[in-house]
Amino acid sequence: MDSFYKILKFAYPYKRMALLNALLNILSVVFGLFSFTLVIPMLGILFDTHQSISTKPTGELSIDWVKDSISYWMNSSIEQLGPSKALAYICFGIILAFFLKNLTRYLAQYTLVPIRTGISRDLRRALHTKMSLLSIAYFSEKRKGDLMSRMTTDVNQVEASMMSTLGLIVRDPVNIISSIFLLVMMSAKLTLVVFFLFPIAAFIIGNIGKSLKRKSRKGQVQIAQILSAIEENIFGLKVIKAFNAEKQINRKFEEELEKHQNIMSSIQRRRYLASPMSEFLSTMVMVVVIWYGGNLIFESQLNPENSSLSPQAFIGFIVIFSQILPPIKSLSQGYYSIQRGSASAERITEILEAEIEVKEKDDALTIEDFNKSIQFKDVKFTYTDKAVLKNINLEIKKGQTIALVGQSGGGKSTLANLIARYYDVNGGSLEIDGTDIRDYKLADLRGLMGIVTQDAILFNDSIFNNIALGIDNPDPAKVMEAAKIANAHEFISKFEKGYQHNIGDGGHKLSGGQKQRLSIARAVMKNPPILILDEATSALDTESERLVQDALTKLMANRTSIVIAHRLSTIQNADKIVVIIDGEVVEQGSHEELLQLEGKYHKLHHMQNLK
Repeated sequence: MDSFYKILKFAYPYKRMALLNALLNILSVVFGLFSFTLVIPMLGILFDTHQSISTKPTGELSIDWVKDSISYWMNSSIEQLGPSKALAYICFGIILAFFLKNLTRYLAQYTLVPIRTGISRDLRRALHTKMSLLSIAYFSEKRKGDLMSRMTTDVNQVEASMMSTLGLIVRDPVNIISSIFLLVMMSAKLTLVVFFLFPIAAFIIGNIGKSLKRKSRKGQVQIAQILSAIEENIFGLKVIKAFNAEKQINRKFEEELEKHQNIMSSIQRRRYLASPMSEFLSTMVMVVVIWYGGNLIFESQLNPENSSLSPQAFIGFIVIFSQILPPIKSLSQGYYSIQRGSASAERITEILEAEIEVKEKDDALTIEDFNKSIQFKDVKFTYTDKAVLKNINLEIKKGQTIALVGQSGGGKSTLANLIARYYDVNGGSLEIDGTDIRDYKLADLRGLMGIVTQDAILFNDSIFNNIALGIDNPDPAKVMEAAKIANAHEFISKFEKGYQHNIGDGGHKLSGGQKQRLSIARAVMKNPPILILDEATSALDTESERLVQDALTKLMANRTSIVIAHRLSTIQNADKIVVIIDGEVVEQGSHEELLQLEGKYHKLHHMQNLK
């Protein structure tokens, strides 16, 4: 429940609407109870059993004073208007009270609409913002489908639970308390019986709710598994078809669906138990009230002097008591809904309260340009208890092109990621211009860098917006110039809409070479002093590689470049080649120097049959 209360803070900005909703709900309850209290004098007139009091009551406010005042008002009205007209006025009053009750009830629901839609928007915005602040390491441990589930189904569940809570938290308690007050006025003995029986019913309902919460969390986790499977299957559809694995994948997916069905069936069975159980328990209470109240009337008929409950008051008691049962039933269902929502709230707060590993200092320094060098000083980095980088000492001077080579998984990409501060070092320091990068503002630091990766990361948007990513009010002429430098202008011009052509999800409407050239154009548009190229040409065919390599050569001119490459032919002209094996720098120097050493680089060179 703690997680659910934490989520409730998202309702705070809508406190005025919530207060208005509460006021309208209270008015709805007041009009509803007023309409039912009018039933008692109506019955008294019809059966001529109303108590006649001709003298206006005096004294302090009390239950007896209220009863006597109502009786005095009834007696005066009948004497002045006659029974028929008095009954007509009461009937009109009942109709008016019911109209006002339902009008205020509708307006109360109307005021919930902006709260409902606003909370869902604010929750998803908070989740999305927090995800953008979390480190890359967080997402390597989480499945995308699970995160998508938390932003969709979990938010929907919390919204439904929160709205049921906001709708019930004022209306039903006020309804119950007001009704009990009236019941006490009519018969304190009967009301005491009700107080004795309801806690027993609440205990039974509470136990069912606790089991519902446990099952609900399992259900939300399972739907996340299903979303993850869908995302993976769509992404890997080509491979699935190529290996004729449709039956195998479908079978695994059906197993996930089966698990979800079993969990949801259990949840629904418990959920459907809520209404009949609460109704059955309420009926038992009602029967006991009728039995006990009937006996009180029988006693009053035998001893009129000790009459504590008139027949019309007893019928009124039953009518008002019957109006307590729906809000109690509604509260029990709301309790179940809160238990379900609590499971989803826990999953949401796990993200909202996740620790941001890469943090910016409060007094972080600004950096507008790169002037001297990048230095690794005894840098260590560990990921999930595995040492990825060990005692890295390396200097990259301004204007140099540094190539990182070595076996896969050796730590090359990790080293580049540390420069962009996607992760923080676990030991030593990484400095730019003599200052630890952890002392700089993140936006300023990353503003110095342009990154081109092996898998071109593009967005389902126009070519123009992909090239101008992160730039406010981009100049179309500069976008076109960047595309020309990246050898992309020619193929862009062939599209009917040119730079406004939508490239589809992940750029699937483009070839691999075209996507990579757009990534390079994006880096050119940013015009960064530091460039990181992570296997930028390894996945391309010969023709595409030639075009991309030419674009990269233009991009690298007059910039400090860190190039990660498997193809040694692409980095022979680098100012310095750094060989990284098992997280350690084992060799560094120019192409010719490393060949003369006849060490690790020489072996890699020989394996690729280079001369």
